[in-house]
Amino acid sequence: MFINDHVRKFIVSEEFYLPQLTKFSQLSPWSPYSQFLCNTSLFSSPTLPPLNSSTSSRALRDLIAPKELWHSMNDKELMWRASMVPHFVDYPYDRTPKVAFMFLSRGRLPLASLWEKFFKGHAGLYSIYLHTSPEFNTEMPESSVFYKRRIPSKPVDWGKATMVDAERRLLANALLDFSNERFVLLSETCIPLFNFSTIYKYLINSNHSFVSSFDDPRHIGRGRYNKRMFPTVTLPDWRKGSQWFEVHRKLAIETVSDVTYYPIFQEHCRPPCYMDEHYLATLVNKLRPDLNSNRSITWVDWSRGGSHPTKFVRKDVSEAFLNQARHGSNCSYNSGLSSICFLFARKFHPGTLEPLLRIAPSLLGFDP
Repeated sequence: MFINDHVRKFIVSEEFYLPQLTKFSQLSPWSPYSQFLCNTSLFSSPTLPPLNSSTSSRALRDLIAPKELWHSMNDKELMWRASMVPHFVDYPYDRTPKVAFMFLSRGRLPLASLWEKFFKGHAGLYSIYLHTSPEFNTEMPESSVFYKRRIPSKPVDWGKATMVDAERRLLANALLDFSNERFVLLSETCIPLFNFSTIYKYLINSNHSFVSSFDDPRHIGRGRYNKRMFPTVTLPDWRKGSQWFEVHRKLAIETVSDVTYYPIFQEHCRPPCYMDEHYLATLVNKLRPDLNSNRSITWVDWSRGGSHPTKFVRKDVSEAFLNQARHGSNCSYNSGLSSICFLFARKFHPGTLEPLLRIAPSLLGFDP
């Protein structure tokens, strides 16, 4: 009873707010804080004690869903914090699973008006995170769903490890909200292909994550493998895939917790090896292939060749064009067949916003 009483006092304290810790590396693995966070066997009962006071409720809210996204943690501290996993099966609060929409953008979101309509009326079922260039400090209006959703960001260079650093940074920040169950990476050129309810149900009910991961025997696949990665990563392990992924919480935690494969990729996967095309695809294949569908849910057009997919402009946008992306394929979903394989599409020029807003109410079921 002494341990339970001690922990009860600790959890309801107003001082128990993890984001305020500034040097996680100073915590000993044997400190009472670490034992509380990482070893739930301290509790003798199968559920948390009731939290009745307003102080305890506030402390719990701050822990499970930090109100402010901005913090002073460095990447190492952030990954450490995000990698923690509760050992309790039941949550001590009414948990509604949410989808975390993680936008990797240089600056502003030119298609924000379309996304505003997409999210309208679904508060409590989603979270939004923006990773932008550090010098970008323009804030969205307070009425916007994107208001104060930027996370502490660092410069990103195409084709370099900093791209994957940003993706892991987005995942880690989103993991701080314990209600986030699914995590989807998007760019400023992405659009939704269905309404929110359809996409939410598709992701929440899926038994698998959606990470493109395949063995490409060509020089742009296996040819990028560096023998210096051996034996940690072997050629049979090597996979290629799309940068734009969607993962379940379990796989998101595996990704931010990885200290084995990530350093190998940082050191040995450099152009013409591109980390954003190989790291996650290989990691999933190594660790949890059973949790993955091996396909992306973001539609792109590579038919014109080159290093980047086609960028669509105003004249390209029509109902027929969007329906081809929406229903032009068949795929496996939860062991069955589905004509809905892609939930998002890219790359759309800012000039496509007007026709997209015109088509969206009837085609996607948005409010006009």
